[in-house]
Amino acid sequence: MLDKVPSAFGKLCVALVAIHAARPLALRSLLISDLDRAHGQLKVGTRLIYLDELTLLLIADWLRDRHQRWPLSANPHLLVTRRTAMHAGRPPINKFAVQYYFRFAGLTAQKIWSDRILDEAHETKDPLHLMHVFGLSATTAVKYVQAAHPERFIIDPTQA
Repeated sequence: MLDKVPSAFGKLCVALVAIHAARPLALRSLLISDLDRAHGQLKVGTRLIYLDELTLLLIADWLRDRHQRWPLSANPHLLVTRRTAMHAGRPPINKFAVQYYFRFAGLTAQKIWSDRILDEAHETKDPLHLMHVFGLSATTAVKYVQAAHPERFIIDPTQA
């Protein structure tokens, strides 16, 4: 999927959603200060994610690309575009900047995010794990486990 995405910015966005289930809208507010490359961690909202080697490589590629394009950018956001990098107000990127790159993969960011959580639910069967790893509410985590393992939630018609 990453091979279909044409830029370092796009590859990083896709990886953060597909691998770490970062919410697509949360990517807009990521700050450079949220990144701890030495410890392989990124704070996404209230959640701390531990970055794998591929994502760390993609972050390094993006930061290199960002610096080459806008070496004097004072925008504190991790992800910037040509419109936001040098803007005096230092705004975050807009939601369409992230969504655009998922089209190359043929999917929406929301679909990839949902599939990542469903895949984890297939593996773990534990809603507490989903809550901890992805920052989901209890209700949402149970729904994903129920979708992944419907046999665990069969309602006995005689009990109704």
